[in-house]
Amino acid sequence: MGRINIIVLDSFGVGELPDAHEYGDEGSNTFEGIYNNYKLNLPNLKKLGLYNIVGLNIPEKEENPIGCFGKATEISKGKNSPVGHWEMSGAITEVAFSTFPNGFPEDLLEKVSKEANIPGFICNEKGSGTDLLKKYGEESVKTRKPIVYTSADSVFQIAAHEDVYPIDELYRICKVARKVIDEGNYNIGTVIARPFVGTANDNYKRTYNRKDFEATTFSKTMLDVLNENGRTVYAIGKIEDLFVGRGITDSVHTEGNADGIEKNILALKNSNYDLIFTNLVDFDMLYGHRNDVEGYGKALEYFDSKLPEIIKNLKQDDILIITADHGCDPSTPSTDHSREYIPVIVYGKSLKSNIDLGIRKTYADISATVLDYFDLENLKYGTSFKNEIL
Repeated sequence: MGRINIIVLDSFGVGELPDAHEYGDEGSNTFEGIYNNYKLNLPNLKKLGLYNIVGLNIPEKEENPIGCFGKATEISKGKNSPVGHWEMSGAITEVAFSTFPNGFPEDLLEKVSKEANIPGFICNEKGSGTDLLKKYGEESVKTRKPIVYTSADSVFQIAAHEDVYPIDELYRICKVARKVIDEGNYNIGTVIARPFVGTANDNYKRTYNRKDFEATTFSKTMLDVLNENGRTVYAIGKIEDLFVGRGITDSVHTEGNADGIEKNILALKNSNYDLIFTNLVDFDMLYGHRNDVEGYGKALEYFDSKLPEIIKNLKQDDILIITADHGCDPSTPSTDHSREYIPVIVYGKSLKSNIDLGIRKTYADISATVLDYFDLENLKYGTSFKNEIL
């Protein structure tokens, strides 16, 4: 028995889900949107079977893929990182978190300001974080009032300059916000610290010191099961935040995709964790939300260029699973996440090749497969595809 390495290409969806219209995401397809607007060169992902996923309108099919390939359906209510990661780990979000397209209630902002002992907030709008920095950054620095904003997701985002509110202080404010939100039953999924640096509205930029403070209402996940049964989990990137540390043995922070990929490779080389669980956030944070098709394409090409080294460091019985957590189609006018299928690309030196895994009924088929591989009892949701690939 070997290890399992799950790598999440954050926001790399492969086509709208049947209920995408309920989320305003008709026509979204992150992969095709990039493919049709940028000359993608992904020889290694193509060889693994990415281009052969059912339903993709992409002509460059691989004749004999060396991997197993398919796509998975989201059944949770939502379309963001926490909900997507929880579902692929076996926890379904059955009741949607609340969204605030017109801003947050004033009483909530007043309570957080008072308990955090800050002079208040500015902005309180739904919008792109980078755009709002250009609009409110200087005012925030001058008044010492953090920028609070939201998106189409259930997120309470707090942006502050690192010279005004040092990282630990911003995290403290976010913890206060998380506490107030939970105690007041505001039903918000994520509080996000969004530190930024710079000297003026035209050069402010967010840093990699972002930190997420999730709701703790999600049910038992494969990480909990692995932990309870003496298995070890290494979390790379924002995985620890998404699961509030539950079921995680060790973790490491990353500063972008390149750093995350290198730390994933180092873990394969030098450790024996049973599960290495990596999130690569730049696809979403830097390119999807900013409608940067070319940037997204180049980031995919960089990941593809590192795949041979990742594969080289797999042991004979290890399994690599490349997937995503939602979509964020940079080719559409929207800057929000999109409700999409996620790719399920599986490779191992001892696995079958050219196996079409079809359309999986839930992201939770990933967790069911992980638990099945380690001979552990499955959670409520998901169907293992272990016997299809071994």
